[in-house]
Amino acid sequence: MGILDMVSELCDCDWHGLHSRNKLKKRRQLQTVEIKVKIDCEGCERRVKKSVEGMKGVTQVEVERKMNKLTVIGYVDPKKVLERVRHRTGKKAELWPYVPYDVVPHPYAPGAYDRKAPPGYVRNVLDDPVSSSLARASSLEVKYTTAFSDENPDACVVM
Repeated sequence: MGILDMVSELCDCDWHGLHSRNKLKKRRQLQTVEIKVKIDCEGCERRVKKSVEGMKGVTQVEVERKMNKLTVIGYVDPKKVLERVRHRTGKKAELWPYVPYDVVPHPYAPGAYDRKAPPGYVRNVLDDPVSSSLARASSLEVKYTTAFSDENPDACVVM
């Protein structure tokens, strides 16, 4: 809660002693929803974009055809946006499963690497409990890999 919200609550006087509905209403957060949808042509792109443009709370819609990615910005629920895209277009859609490869500690681990991923992206294995153990390094692995690292000043200079 910001300082302005606190001051406005202090100054808000309810003369009748009734609670206003605005105080009881929960505010939605501005969200960015990224969805993976197969987009083949300009017609598919237009159909996917039009499927979410009319939704209540949507402020901006972007479609990246080469990455098969739909980005929706607004005061929306991600599940509702996903269902709307599936229903209106008839296409298989899922939440964006990729993250930049810099975020994952071992991007070429069996669970993380995906040939279908766009360039510079790998699967988000940090949320998946099955694949996350493969993509994370144990302390023993980190110890041995940093022993021969060029960035470590106390590293072994065997080579």
